[in-house]
Parts: sequence; C-alpha cells; structure tokens
Amino acid sequence: MKAVTRRDLAKFLFKVLEDYLKPESSDFTLDAIEAMIELPPQEIKATYAFPCYKLAKVKKKNPQKIAEEIKEQINMPDFLENVEARGAYLNFTVNKESVLKNIMEAKEKYGLLGNNLNQQLQKPLKIVIEYPAPNTNKPLHLGHVRNMLIGSTLANLLRYLGHQVFEVNLYNDRGVHVCKSMLAYKKCGKGAQPGKIKSDHFVGDFYVKYAELEKENKDVEEELRNLLKAWEENDPEARELWKKLNKWALDGFKETFEKFEIHFDKEYHESEFYEKGKELILKGLEKGIFKKREDGAIIAPLKEKYNLPDKVLLRADGTSIYITQDIYLAYLKKKDFNHDKSIYVVGNEQNLYFKQLFTILDLLGFKEDKYHLSYGMIYLPEGKMKSREGTVVDADDLVEEMENLAIKEIEKRYPALPEKEKKHRASIIGMAALRFFILKFNPRSDFTFDPNESISFEGETGPYIQYCYARIESIIRKSKEPISMISNLTLLTHEKERSLINKLNYFPEIIERAAKSYELHLIPQYLLNLCQDFNSFYAACPVISEEKELERARLVLIRCIQIVIELGLTLLGIKTLKEM
Repeated sequence: MKAVTRRDLAKFLFKVLEDYLKPESSDFTLDAIEAMIELPPQEIKATYAFPCYKLAKVKKKNPQKIAEEIKEQINMPDFLENVEARGAYLNFTVNKESVLKNIMEAKEKYGLLGNNLNQQLQKPLKIVIEYPAPNTNKPLHLGHVRNMLIGSTLANLLRYLGHQVFEVNLYNDRGVHVCKSMLAYKKCGKGAQPGKIKSDHFVGDFYVKYAELEKENKDVEEELRNLLKAWEENDPEARELWKKLNKWALDGFKETFEKFEIHFDKEYHESEFYEKGKELILKGLEKGIFKKREDGAIIAPLKEKYNLPDKVLLRADGTSIYITQDIYLAYLKKKDFNHDKSIYVVGNEQNLYFKQLFTILDLLGFKEDKYHLSYGMIYLPEGKMKSREGTVVDADDLVEEMENLAIKEIEKRYPALPEKEKKHRASIIGMAALRFFILKFNPRSDFTFDPNESISFEGETGPYIQYCYARIESIIRKSKEPISMISNLTLLTHEKERSLINKLNYFPEIIERAAKSYELHLIPQYLLNLCQDFNSFYAACPVISEEKELERARLVLIRCIQIVIELGLTLLGIKTLKEM
C-alpha cells in the first residue's frame, strides 16, 4: 500500500522509455524522468503530465507523434486509470479507488506512503533543532513566536517521518542586555516582586525602564559597565540580583512555552559555559588556524580564502564573545546527542554570522552537517517592533488577544453557546489562527501579521481550514449512510471530484518536499487549496442525495479529505473541532 507519487510514475516511465528509446536512452535516468514530470493545469483532468519535447531531440520526430507512439506501447498498470496523448504531452490519471483506499486504510500515516519517504525511514537520522534562544531580559515577543512555530513544526514534521528529533533551547542569560534590566531594578525596583504581573513581563518592564534612565542621565552607561564587570568577577551582590531576575524570566518563559505546547529535550544556559570556548580558540591559534592581531585580539582569517569578513573570536583582553560560546556549544550538543544534523532556527539578520560560524567550525575539523534555517522579519500593521521602546507585542498578550477575537467570532455565530464551551473553542481557534497565519508564509519572507485578518472564518486562515473540517463532520453526521470502501467509487466522475482526488494524491509529495527543503509553508498552502477545492465541489455536488450509491461514494471522498486536513493541521500543531 503506497501513494502514487511522481517517483512511482517515473519508475514506470523509465522502463517504458528504456524500450522506446533504445539505444539512445542513457540520458534519461530515473531522476531525470522524475524531474520532467509536471502537474497539469486545472483544465486537464489528469494527475500528472509528461512532456515529450526532450525525447524529440533524440528520436528526431515531432513530440506529438512521440506521445502517441509511447501511449500505444503502454500496458496500463493497476495504479493508473487512464493514459492520454494530448499534443506533446502524455497525461496520466491515477486510479481513484487506489488513492481513496490508501487514505482510508493508512489514516494518520497517509503522509508516509510516498516511495522516497519509505527510503528515508530505512535510515532515520538524529537531528538537533535549536530554537528560540531568547535573551532573559524581557518576555518572548512576536518574533519569538515565528521562531517557535518554525522550530516546533519542523520537529513535528521530521519526527513524523521517523527521524529522532531533539529540541533544544539556548538561554542568552548573561551580558550587557541582561545587566540593563538588573541595573534598572537595582535603581528603581525597591525590592518589588512580580505579584500579579507575569514574571518575565515584570523583568521586561525594567529593561524598558533602563532605556528611560539612559535618556535622562548618560552616567548610567558607566554604572552598567561596572555592573557587568562585577558580574563577570563573581561579585556576590551582582550575582544574587542576576539569579533573582533570571529566575523570574525563565519561570515566565516556561508558562509561554506551555501555551504553545513546546517542550525541550535539553536547555543550555550561556552563563554556564561562556568561557569554555576559549580553549578551542587557543588550540586553533597554536595550530595556525587563527591569528593574533597587533592589538592582541584573536581572529579567524576568512576574507582571502572564503570571501567572508574576518571574525574576532577573543577580544584583546582575552574575554570571550558570542561566537566563542557558540563554537563550544556545537561540540557540547554533539557530545550530548551524537546527532547526524544540527539545525539552527535564527532570523535572517544573522545570515552572515552563521556563514562565519560554520566556516570556523569546519576549520576546526568539526565538519558535521549543520544548517541555518533562516527566516524573515515579521511586522505589525503599525510597523517594526522595538524592544527598547516597549512597543513589542508580547507572545502572551498576543495569545490572549487571539482568544478574545475568537470569542467575538464565535458569539456572532453561536450566541447561545455556554460560556465554558465558548472559551474552549476560542482557545483552539485563536491558536489555530496565530499558527496558520504565520506558517503559511515562506520562512524566508517578510510579512505583516494582522490579528483581525488571521481570525477570519473565511479567507486564507486557520479557522477557515478548521471550519472546513467541521463542515465535513456535520455532513457525515447528517447522513445516515455508512462510510465503507465497498462503495461504488466509479461513480465519482464529476470534474470537481477528480480534482479533489488528484489533490489528495499529492499530499505525501507535499510532506516530502516540505521536509527536504524546510519550506513549511507548503503544508498550509496545500491545505488552503484542498479546502477551496472541497468548497467548490460541495457547491456543485451535494453529498446527501436520494441516489444512495452516489451519496456513499461521496461520503468516502469527503472522509478522506477530512483525514488529510486533520493530518496536515496536526503537523502544524493545530487542533481540529467537530463543531465551530
């Protein structure tokens, strides 16, 4: 039992073309044939299309003639329903019963049925995904939300495919940024406790307060430097203050992670190992990998050979910087997990930094498979977020806002719904709106997040997909007919039905492409297209009908759609509702 993917068709065509092209078939490898297979335009009722233009150069014939000759040579395999020569193309239609049977039998494992995915599962990898790596001086904000959703969704997807995935987090819990909150608390906090204010928000308020103090009095900068120096020299008072604020920040983060159902296999703290990278740098200096500048700073010379700016690794006074500890952390993660691949989920403003980091690790002989999953900026309708000015949208506030917007949408439609049920649905719908809206964009792109647009039950939103699922549930509930594979699926001949079956057949390929390229937006975009096709079908083809055989066949079709919707949403971390 498996889905009929491009790879399956390519294997079939490889044998057909091997006979047809003899002895000129050497250029048409399995991979080359697979790359040539296309998805036909909507007006062509086939599942896949194969152009014959390249074959024409070999056979010295009109491509239309070639398509006709190959069609005559084909013995129809079980997984195909029809082969058509149309112009310069061979169009292949997959057997509808095969597609629907696969989904009904595989259920939540349907996305694993592609041939290439099965090959991957024979050798599952150990993969470490590091995210969101926050500073412990302020609460998690909208930018962190995008980071968390990319990281956790990628973990879901790779784990679904059978890989062993380790989710890890790095807390940047030392340095001048943390000391800003500490100094503001020391000067203005007067021993206050978070109380009713969420503890990480409490810490973040003092980070904003520091910016105000700096504007009022430039001498504060000197006090900040002294506090950082005291912390690095292990001054008891500075360390005690740091521990207090750090704990408040971490406690608040944990609450936010719970809201997003994120759990880490290991959490690293910069403060615990920030000096340990020095040894690796000094060994690299001894071996001549790194150089010492005239001022005493140790650098990685990258410009001449790698066309990258040279990178300082240790300051002239011997103190470490961010890259020093990142080098050590790479070794530490390898020691902890012995992984095959390490993925860093970090915004695109760090693209150059990661090119430098990976090059330096390679120079040190640490040539593991490592990847920077770079993502773009997320804006609000009002513009860019600024932490220092307190204009950031905090993750917790955003979740609360989404739930409140969801309650308003629910009350419009179901005013008599009990309050407890309203809140339950609002929690699921609000989180779906947030997750889906962010994940539907290519991770590399910038975009503007509009909460009101994201919560709509219509348009390209998570609630729209959830509503489609619930609508199918309602149709199945209203019908008194059984959903069974003994139904006469040959009755599904309408062009809308054929379009849906083709779309369902593509799902395992979408999963495979998203996993290979880390283009997670392929999954929400697929779900949008599937649900739009379903609504178009439902407007043209009533499911509940006096023709009971047709009704039973259409019930199988919409149940398969529902299975795929739920599977896709689950990979995105989104729950379904049987009633909206």
